[in-house]
Amino acid sequence: MRRPPNLGITIFLYIAGILLVILAVVLLLQATGVLKTISKEVIWALVLLGVGAGILAGVSSR
Repeated sequence: MRRPPNLGITIFLYIAGILLVILAVVLLLQATGVLKTISKEVIWALVLLGVGAGILAGVSSR
């Protein structure tokens, strides 16, 4: 029988994946010129959004 993955690892992987997607979107928008500069507050908000979404996705997948 196969054991389900550890909840902590699942949450970490969801957080890392969501943050990578957010980072890729921000870098793409900066490269195309849509976003000129981004303040630190916006970066922190995106990081917290990614962490929160990762936790919710990890918990709801259980």
